[in-house]
Amino acid sequence: MIIRDKPGLLQLLFSVRGSVLPKILPRVAFVTAFAAGLVWVDLNVLRLPHTNAAPFAVFGIALSLFLGFRNNAAHDRWWEGRKLWGKLIADMRSLARDAEIFVPDRADRHRLLTLALGFIHAHRLNLRQLPSRAAPANWLSEGDLKTPHPPCTKLNQMTEVVAAAAPDGFARRALAERIGSIALAQAGCERIATTPLPYVYSLLIFRTTYLYCGLIPFGLMDTAGWLTPVFVAIMAYIFIGLAEVTEELAHPFGETVNGLPLDAMCRTIEISLAPHLDMPTPAPLKADRFYLS
Repeated sequence: MIIRDKPGLLQLLFSVRGSVLPKILPRVAFVTAFAAGLVWVDLNVLRLPHTNAAPFAVFGIALSLFLGFRNNAAHDRWWEGRKLWGKLIADMRSLARDAEIFVPDRADRHRLLTLALGFIHAHRLNLRQLPSRAAPANWLSEGDLKTPHPPCTKLNQMTEVVAAAAPDGFARRALAERIGSIALAQAGCERIATTPLPYVYSLLIFRTTYLYCGLIPFGLMDTAGWLTPVFVAIMAYIFIGLAEVTEELAHPFGETVNGLPLDAMCRTIEISLAPHLDMPTPAPLKADRFYLS
């Protein structure tokens, strides 16, 4: 995620970090070169069919509405992912306080919270489909990562600790409900990660965008002449750029610049649980060139 203060005019115009421009530049350049080639052919080789821009105005409005709908759907996924991780942070903090109340043995409390930190990191690795070498060795063992579903393995181990360490039925019930709330947020995140937006949306958006950018020079050549490629480049940047932003937002747990900062949120949980584990409080993660992972 890009974290920065309100940028000035020059930063807005020339900032590259956090922009989709590096990803879409080859496509925008291709569309612009195609428009320039059409203008050259029209002026020097063969007069091409010309039309006015009115049909393309209607076409553009329809395309922008569809892009807006898809962008809203993608942003809903991104925001729901952030809310679910906010719930995980709150549940982890509450679990630590519940353990102080309901688990009298200090070693059992530490075991429970250590497993909770192992769960949150296993959950992060699972959502991002990261290899086992990316796992933090202090919270996850090699054996944990070889199980069919490491996050659920850690939750099962937490349940076993609660069953053995909680002194009575009320304590076990309270801690079990907390673990159930954590599992519910976990399932919500996995639902988002494993259920992408329908492929037909992407197919229709990209086909329509390129069709629009490829046809609009015929409506501009009469009035714009050699400025036609400039206008096509601007429209390609808008439509292709918005489609690319939507692709990133639709996958909120990825490591793109617009993905959620899962590493930083895991560190937030470590900071919250450190006093309960009698450990030094780690420093919060900071943005690297405005990017918070």
